Amino acid sequence: MSHPSCPVDNGLSPTGCPISTQAAAFNPFEGPYQVDPAEALRWAREEEPVFYSPELGYWVVTRYEDVKAVFRDNILFSPANALEKITPAPPKALDILARYGFNMQRTMVNEDEPDHMARRRLLLEDFLPENLARHEPAVRQLTRQYMDRFIDRGHADLVADMFFEIPLTVAMHFLGVPNEGAEELKKFAVAHTLNTWGRPTEEEQLEISENVGRFWQVANRILDDMWADPTGEGWMYETIRQHMKHPEIVTESYMRSMMMAILAAAHETTSNATANAFLTLLSNRDAWEDICENPALIPSAVEECLRVAGSIVAWRRVATAPAQVGGVDIPEGGKLLIVMASANKDPRHWENPDQIDIYRDNAAEHLTFGYGAHQCMGKNIGRMEMRVFLEEFSRRLPHMRLKEGQEFSYLPNTSFRGPEKLLVEWDPAQNPERRDPGVLQGGQSFRIGAPVKDDILRQVRVVGVTHIAIDVMRVDLQDPRGRDLPRWTAGAHIDLVSGTMRRKYSLCGSQDDTSTYSVCILREDEGRGGSVHFHEALKAGDMVHIAGPRNHFRLDEAASGHVLVAGGIGITPILAMADRLRALGKPYEIHYCGTSRDRMALLDRVVADHGSALQLHIKEEGGRLDLAALGAGLAGRQLWCCGPERMLDHLETLANDWPEGSLHVEHFSGVSSGLDPDKEHAFEVALKDSGLTLSVGNDQTLLDALTAAGVDVPCDCNEGLCGTCEVAVLEGEIDHRDKVLSSEERDGQDRMMACCSRAKGGKLVLGL
Repeated sequence: MSHPSCPVDNGLSPTGCPISTQAAAFNPFEGPYQVDPAEALRWAREEEPVFYSPELGYWVVTRYEDVKAVFRDNILFSPANALEKITPAPPKALDILARYGFNMQRTMVNEDEPDHMARRRLLLEDFLPENLARHEPAVRQLTRQYMDRFIDRGHADLVADMFFEIPLTVAMHFLGVPNEGAEELKKFAVAHTLNTWGRPTEEEQLEISENVGRFWQVANRILDDMWADPTGEGWMYETIRQHMKHPEIVTESYMRSMMMAILAAAHETTSNATANAFLTLLSNRDAWEDICENPALIPSAVEECLRVAGSIVAWRRVATAPAQVGGVDIPEGGKLLIVMASANKDPRHWENPDQIDIYRDNAAEHLTFGYGAHQCMGKNIGRMEMRVFLEEFSRRLPHMRLKEGQEFSYLPNTSFRGPEKLLVEWDPAQNPERRDPGVLQGGQSFRIGAPVKDDILRQVRVVGVTHIAIDVMRVDLQDPRGRDLPRWTAGAHIDLVSGTMRRKYSLCGSQDDTSTYSVCILREDEGRGGSVHFHEALKAGDMVHIAGPRNHFRLDEAASGHVLVAGGIGITPILAMADRLRALGKPYEIHYCGTSRDRMALLDRVVADHGSALQLHIKEEGGRLDLAALGAGLAGRQLWCCGPERMLDHLETLANDWPEGSLHVEHFSGVSSGLDPDKEHAFEVALKDSGLTLSVGNDQTLLDALTAAGVDVPCDCNEGLCGTCEVAVLEGEIDHRDKVLSSEERDGQDRMMACCSRAKGGKLVLGL
């Protein structure tokens, strides 16, 4: 294994790699990381995505795929250190904790397999979507009661007046425990956070230890009272009852430790996430006004806020054996700080990661809740509360604004983030309910769980329809309010939605022009009807919807050279790539194949802008591209191709003999999104990590069944094109129907695309 080169020697990491100047200077307890952790680690995402921090004694992981990979493997990367004090306690602090009988052991957060999953299966039921829905009326009632206290006042500190106490009350109700004094519990939660994830001075540690000790005593007194009569309702009562049935799985030490941990975590994360969301939206007035106008956008707005400003910034793991993360060696026992806030801004995964975009239909792929077997069980409670808060405020106080001039402060620690105060103000005379009391009777409920992606659509106006080749038209789209559209990268596409038709088209206009999106649509009379509909129905002035942009065909700008191959309408993403490579001054060549010049879209622009790098292969003129010769001449370059399926299939066969990673293709279409129940059979899936067994009907995709059970599996395309919905298969034979996996990967029978592939037999066992 090789080590990455580091530019400056500031000492050596435990694996012998020189520590760079920026890595040596990284301090998560103060400065930029406390203000904006993702921005503070921008340099790392670009230059040193996994680095050793001597300040922490941890490897810091900053990119999306690396963070996700660590979460995915909870055997190699154990959660055992998740609740370990990041700053060792001095002997006097330990003496204080001992005086209180403090004996924090493993909880669901930091325990290894098989104990973790055995307990999780027994205690999961209360967290299922159908069992969480009954809590929503109480959340809404509390929200209205608290708002009534200050709605005519014209100003509030949303943290003190609402966002701390309601999540605490909801958490206590869910757990089934009495709502002890809010201020005392807040003080205890702060102490627990600083004690575990902060860097207090030795003197501060003594005071913190007193509060942590008292917290331990309060938590255990509550547990003892519940244990004396375990017939009550709530998750902790259910935990006690499971202990009585399975004492070897739900042990007493687990219950006592979990009682303290969940009293802090169950409300603090939601309190901070809610404050962060309101700060984010009120700072981006267009987004706030959009949800006020259209509350259906609230679920997607919540996910976007969790992406850009989640309350859980980073988590920890420890390597149980020598490992590699992002090509960097991690020794056995090496500790990792995996920074989800940084991963959530990684441009390798997200289009426009720094932009607040409540129309981002893949925002639910954020890693704020973690990923894999240890993903936060309470995620859907937090989502529900945040949605209710936003729905009530956007309806009753749409004119609310941030108080100018306020400064925001955060509790200094590695892992949790939320403003200590959030001051807002408004003119009570403008409150909608003063003019229309019916506003108070409103309220929109939302489905429990991640938002439905197909519902997240941005309205645009068709500003131009131009026929540019035989059976090809260019469609130009703009925001109807004149706002800029999100930036996009070469290879990106949008979903175009008109009526019941929804199809994907690559963006092919100028990447620098944020006022307009352009797509080209080839009419295919033998297709599924989408292109015919768009050709016949679209005209300038029409209002349509789009989703995206998204990019599953992302250009590797660091490659030494590029060969770009387009077949017919496949020129659209290829042209965007050529534009980008020319702007970067990178070497490239284009091969554009077509039946005749009058059927080749954008030919004039390709010739004008890229003529020196262009080779045309026109069937009518006797031209034919030799794909085998093209592949043989790659010489270390990468080949990118978009075109007819037969061209792509031929290339993929040839690429079996090419160096790995040489070929990149984009398919036009995948499986049909509809299922024919007469041709399918139902099957079962057992989720090994979750302890659930689900039925997948003959009219239902595996992805649909997982989503209905509250299991979050991201998906972008629903056609087997993007690879986002890949799930691990532990047992069973797969009926592969995707366009992503290679033949070798399919033969391995260890992974499948949940949106389209199915079981050949009656059952699959999944690693979910």
